[in-house]
Amino acid sequence: MFTIARHCYIVAPEVVWMNAATESPAQAQIIASLRDLGLVRAGEPVSMAPLTGGVSSDIWRVDLAQGRVCVKRALPQLKVEAQWEVPVERNAYECAWIDTVARIYPHAVPKIIAHDANAGLFVMEYLDPAKYPVWKAQLRKGQADPALAARVGTSVAGIHRATADDHKLAKRFATDSFFYALRLESYLVATARRHPELAAELQELVQATAQTKRALVHGDISPKNILVGPQGPVFLDAECAWYGDPAFDLAFCLNHLLLKCLWVPRAARAFLTCFTAMAAAYRAAVTWEAKDELEARAAHLLPGLMLARVDGKSPVEYLTKERDKERVRRVARALLIDPRARLEQVRAAWVKELGL
Repeated sequence: MFTIARHCYIVAPEVVWMNAATESPAQAQIIASLRDLGLVRAGEPVSMAPLTGGVSSDIWRVDLAQGRVCVKRALPQLKVEAQWEVPVERNAYECAWIDTVARIYPHAVPKIIAHDANAGLFVMEYLDPAKYPVWKAQLRKGQADPALAARVGTSVAGIHRATADDHKLAKRFATDSFFYALRLESYLVATARRHPELAAELQELVQATAQTKRALVHGDISPKNILVGPQGPVFLDAECAWYGDPAFDLAFCLNHLLLKCLWVPRAARAFLTCFTAMAAAYRAAVTWEAKDELEARAAHLLPGLMLARVDGKSPVEYLTKERDKERVRRVARALLIDPRARLEQVRAAWVKELGL
């Protein structure tokens, strides 16, 4: 038996009661896995509702006799326009990341209930959206809390600190090929193809990031993957889990706070305050290496990631105006050509572009 009390993703409005006549092949596989895992009895009705929240997996809310759960099944081809294929084995590493972090910060991840490695899926607790709102949804409303941003920074740094220089974890998460496909190639290398004049700078970022092995990296620290829980942030979607450069996680999340200034202009100043709060909280918690060196790597990565979210394989969905895209390109291009060593310097360049 298990206890299920919480939420992971946004629920689509329809709930589907499954039977042999209505289930799709994907749904049939999920139900078969749930039976193999002992969570569904033969002949027992199952209700499923598709959840939104990403491009790399099918995610379902499933109502079982024991309670409500969330099932995540990795896809071999991501749901984007570009050709983007990644092995579904990454699902097992996501599960392992959650298991590892649960021993550091138990309330910072959902509980894993069961895992079917052969099917490329796992079952986790379902988190109540009333208690665990998505941070991105709050930012969309202009609700920008610097204290929350600081807690995110402290938590991410705490995970990095607890896993730094751990040879066993380095071996367990030697997922270089997955990380390259999901992050380095799809973001930086793909962007270099769109901007050959910046190819050398972007390729340098790829090499520097790939060669840095310091801590356990989530790889997708984004407001859409962070729930605001009563005991602090809860992190989801660790499909890119990799033992590598912790600066990537820091830069990846800070990038979203900058780009969202164009999404919700009235909250731009508040988002920039969150940027400073998160960067400062993270830096304060760095003990495993020199603070200045890590910050410099994050500051170098940040403009590359900014440009990637406009011209890479996975552009942010909310930047649709060409004028906004050009603003990102202008700042990113200048910072790639003339890198900064401090995150506040990157922030200052963005503030100047925004005219704030």
